[in-house]
Amino acid sequence: MLKTRHASGGRPLDRHALESWRRSPRGRRLLQIESQELARFLPDVFGRHVLQIGSWGSGSALIASAGTLHHAVLGTAGDSAVAAVVDPQALPLPAKSVDAIVLPHTLEFSPSPHDVLREVDRVLNDRGRLFVLGFSPWGAWSWRARLGLRHRAFPRGARFYSAGRVHDWLELLGFDVTEVRRYSVGFPWLASRAVGEPWSPASLLAPLSEAYLICARKRVLPMNFVGRVQRAQVKPLVGVGLPAAQRGMSQNESGTTV
Repeated sequence: MLKTRHASGGRPLDRHALESWRRSPRGRRLLQIESQELARFLPDVFGRHVLQIGSWGSGSALIASAGTLHHAVLGTAGDSAVAAVVDPQALPLPAKSVDAIVLPHTLEFSPSPHDVLREVDRVLNDRGRLFVLGFSPWGAWSWRARLGLRHRAFPRGARFYSAGRVHDWLELLGFDVTEVRRYSVGFPWLASRAVGEPWSPASLLAPLSEAYLICARKRVLPMNFVGRVQRAQVKPLVGVGLPAAQRGMSQNESGTTV
């Protein structure tokens, strides 16, 4: 049973709207860019399982470049190309069973993005990697809704969160954010760039990019197994033989008469 939608969260993604958008030139271009961005990092992910949680893209195209033995898509919109349809706030997976997870705009359509991230933290193993694709609240998609063009905007029902806000959520859960990349289909027409790259005039427009990719890694504190501290040895005072010189002195003293 799905949890009640929180007033501040997004609405579930509509499957028919998603399929229609996938066929649009803008949709195809965005998916192409996101596949290229993920292909920068997923080949370096090794292990058994990488999962995409959320209906986005075409089948498993977004995670096809992963270097793991197995990959699958757990959808949220009833897409026929997914392995299963799940509630991302209550994943049917054991704890610490997955090597990497991709959330392709899943937080925007979730009633509670915090619960989604907590579930992701639960199922990732100690070396787990997380990749979050998101729409910027300062990008073109968000401004369409603000300017009264919500009926022409996609995705409908989404709630946009800034990369900085998602970054803070991940840090609170114990993730180390290793890289943030920004990209656009429309304005600003800039090449994808990582946060922290050397400054250039184009970097002034980077915050207006339409979408972003956050790469994070679980932070695992090293465990030091400390044994029992040896207590200082206390030498016994009774029952220990005296050295030979001291024994002779004691005998002489006992045989002397006053």
